[in-house]
Amino acid sequence: MLKKIINLFNSDSLYHQALGECYTMLEIDRQMFNASVDSLRSEKTHEYPLDIYAMDKKINQFEREVRRKIMTHLSVGTQQEDIGPGLVLTSIVIDIERIGDYTKNIYDLAIKYPGFLSCGKHESQVTSIELATRDFLNSAIDAFKNQDTDLARELMEGYKKDISSVSSEIVNEVISGSDKTLLSGQASALCLYLRYLKRISAHSKNLVSSIVNPFERIGYSE
Repeated sequence: MLKKIINLFNSDSLYHQALGECYTMLEIDRQMFNASVDSLRSEKTHEYPLDIYAMDKKINQFEREVRRKIMTHLSVGTQQEDIGPGLVLTSIVIDIERIGDYTKNIYDLAIKYPGFLSCGKHESQVTSIELATRDFLNSAIDAFKNQDTDLARELMEGYKKDISSVSSEIVNEVISGSDKTLLSGQASALCLYLRYLKRISAHSKNLVSSIVNPFERIGYSE
């Protein structure tokens, strides 16, 4: 769906500019995610080479710019067929901004949590969720930037629903008190971390779905 819309954009149109800003936001998201996860989970990472807060502010600025460009385009006597692309981009930019927010939340954990986050007996499961989220986000960004409908469909079909179910199982076990191996701060950080990964994965799925779905089905199966 989005690929058809993009083909209608003029290279100098506000829509085309807004789309380019979405691409830039996604690359910032990618950098933020990798740096934030490494800061929280790697024993070897004791420094924070990126200014995550400044990058998050940049994403917020881009979001406002995308909205402004869409509103401006729709306000200057635009044709009816331009409404669809405007709605799609407005929806997409929200997901992109939310990915940035959740990666910033992971960074906050990395700063406030002493040392690196070890997940006790859940380590292997958390690592799997972590890697699945990272891979899906990276592939979603590539599919969106290249408007690769085949990759988008592959990602939608292979979407890791177990990210949600497994993370919920771990969180439920921790908050119920049945896992007594974790310290209180460790347990709290783990629950938050899993929540952030789960939401990043969900917003990445929304991004991918915009490539193959009409506006009303963004975030749902094709």
